Amino acid sequence: MSLEVCVLASGSSGNSIYVASNRTRILIDAGLSARQIALRLEQIGVVPESINGICVSHEHGDHVAGIRVLQKRHGMRVYANAGTLDGIKRQHKSHEISAHVFQTGSAFEIGDITIEPFSVPHDAYEPVGFRIQTGSTAVGVVTDLGMVTSLVRDKLKGCHAIIIESNHDEDLLREAPRPWPLKQRIRSRQGHLSNMDAARLIAESATDDLEHVFLAHLSSDCNTPDTALRTVASQLRLDGLDHINLEISHASRISSIWKPGSVLQER
Repeated sequence: MSLEVCVLASGSSGNSIYVASNRTRILIDAGLSARQIALRLEQIGVVPESINGICVSHEHGDHVAGIRVLQKRHGMRVYANAGTLDGIKRQHKSHEISAHVFQTGSAFEIGDITIEPFSVPHDAYEPVGFRIQTGSTAVGVVTDLGMVTSLVRDKLKGCHAIIIESNHDEDLLREAPRPWPLKQRIRSRQGHLSNMDAARLIAESATDDLEHVFLAHLSSDCNTPDTALRTVASQLRLDGLDHINLEISHASRISSIWKPGSVLQER
């Protein structure tokens, strides 16, 4: 058994990741409209009704915008912790959803996929990253976090693919015409990782199993794909990890489909 991964969208305008085993298909977050998610699934030959569950990392709109309609229209089950469900109810009063409640730190199963939610530092009610595994293949997802903890490093170790936040370039953020409080929030321990933060986390958690890294949640005005790729690749080269394949995840289009052992070209 193995996993395949496709980032349907990643950015401040919406985030969703498709992960599938031989028998089970799930989404991590659904921050686009239900229509857009259905269209992007169709691009990879997946019928929305075949999705076995949506695992929600936290309640921010760019991660939950399509959940209610996807559940109503396509019958998708929703999995979230109590804090995230409370946050959805408070911040998105129109999002009336039923959900299977998981406990942060306790693994659960959807079909033949094991999902382990773990705590990450971010300005949400109970934000989590995910370690997703079937058989001997593991994938890590950490797309919104303000700092790297030992727990995050540990959960990413042994993963074959990682989807990791590479939100901003520190110089571009400093120079951006944004309000100072917003810049402070982004740079805080509850905010978002910079390109260099992402590079360090990859280097600190990489094992011989790691093949592919999707750089995710890039800021549209405090980062560029070239800047993120260059920064992370340069640091990994210094760390002797330039064999790891890097791919930028985009808000406007789907990524390549990663499978263990595959050599991918960015779309």
